[in-house]
Amino acid sequence: MQEAVQLDRNAVSPAKIRRVSTFPRQLKKYKWLLLMTLPGVIYLFINNYIPMYGVILAFKNYNYVDGIWGSEWAGLDNFKFLFNSQDAYVITRNTFLYNFVFIVLNLVLAVLAALLINEIRDKVITRFYQSTFLLPHIISMVVVAYLVYSFLNVESGLVNRLIAKWFGAEAVSWYGEPRYWPYILVIVNAWKNVGYLSVIYFAAIIGIDKEYYEAATIDGASKWKQMTRITIPLITPVITTMTLLAVSGILRSDFGLFYQVPMNTGALIPTTNTIDTFVYRAMTQSGDIGMSSAAGFYQSVVCFVLILAANAAVRRINKRDALF
Repeated sequence: MQEAVQLDRNAVSPAKIRRVSTFPRQLKKYKWLLLMTLPGVIYLFINNYIPMYGVILAFKNYNYVDGIWGSEWAGLDNFKFLFNSQDAYVITRNTFLYNFVFIVLNLVLAVLAALLINEIRDKVITRFYQSTFLLPHIISMVVVAYLVYSFLNVESGLVNRLIAKWFGAEAVSWYGEPRYWPYILVIVNAWKNVGYLSVIYFAAIIGIDKEYYEAATIDGASKWKQMTRITIPLITPVITTMTLLAVSGILRSDFGLFYQVPMNTGALIPTTNTIDTFVYRAMTQSGDIGMSSAAGFYQSVVCFVLILAANAAVRRINKRDALF
């Protein structure tokens, strides 16, 4: 009797047997799709996981002669030097505040643009606007930097040469006045990214069942009510996902935007310096690899904590909208 009970306890459940037996079948069924994902997985592993080996540089006094493992350990000295300097506060403040404004402003403008495109009934014009909105996103930031320069150049820039003259204002040395650049960078970032986000939200709007709008029209709902009561609530999961992804990188800045667009001008560094540009300058100008690695490690840890906190907050409101 005891042996029978023991055998029964050790017996595998039918559901588990079914799962085990179907796994090879599913693997065989989707083998070509899995094979298509292989290049992306390899790229992700090479680009994102292998470089994590270099995180130990944040805890070492790196010496080029001795190499990574031969260099002596510094413990937390690199972090102490970073956080005791004024740079830590400035780069963290700049990176966080810029990205916070980018997230909020780009979200509002992108959703608004998607709603407006959805109201266009001509498919040819709709595709034209989609392509036009998406174009700035695929332009290199180097090209964007020179486009901005063509507008803001002191002597021959469009703003000083035409617009300032129209209003009777004096020419402004844009690359010598830090106070203007928070607005300039926000405008450039919005111009480059709002179109891309609007296409994503527009794709989500297209997927909404048209019967909702037909029923709302029969009930006499206006376009405004259809947008606020049907469209926006139904694309909220997409908005939440995109916002969470943006929050996960709130301490990661667009290097091209903050380094190339201001042309690495010394007078603008207090306003345009972020964690990414700080790491680059620390490596290329001072050669302090340990401190630059410490700054990068600090950036990654804070981003990781923020995405966990943001996802936990979303889960408390609506579990279905959370990433995990």
